[in-house]
Amino acid sequence: MSLMPDSWIREMAQTKGMIEPFVETQRREGVISYGLSSYGYDARVAREFRIFTNVDNALVDPKKFDDASFVAREADSCVIPPNSFALARTVEYFRVPRDVLVICLGKSTYARCGLIVNVTPLEPEWEGHVTLEISNTTPLPARVYAEEGICQFLFLQGKAPPETSYADRKGKYMRQTGVTLPRL
Repeated sequence: MSLMPDSWIREMAQTKGMIEPFVETQRREGVISYGLSSYGYDARVAREFRIFTNVDNALVDPKKFDDASFVAREADSCVIPPNSFALARTVEYFRVPRDVLVICLGKSTYARCGLIVNVTPLEPEWEGHVTLEISNTTPLPARVYAEEGICQFLFLQGKAPPETSYADRKGKYMRQTGVTLPRL
């Protein structure tokens, strides 16, 4: 498996629509950086947030998920309560090639503030907006800025395409848009 460089990411974004919208250079002045980097792509968080709350004493159960567990917000930033988390999504829409697996790491600026970004791997032939889980591990409220960098995606190309891709098995999160809640 090879980690793919900026030239490959650019080519795939421009000719195959792998990342839309695609920012060809890293933007960083006055914002948390986003765009193409040496061996990855720094994605932005959209203005759509779902912040966990316990106002209605809801139970978080992945088999019977209750939307009352969240407060929905659309804003230029989001304050995540202490020791809590929010769901958000990327601005960018991804189309993963059949022979590629994409992994995500949080950006150091947020990590140094106690914010952890969790994303499961983007499997071969998956496409959609990526739902992000942003955990605030601190005892203080923490702010996340919309339309700015939140995480970096790394593209790993396999030696050969898999026998069965995410699209082949009709994955339940295929072509998701917006913040997508757990599905069974």
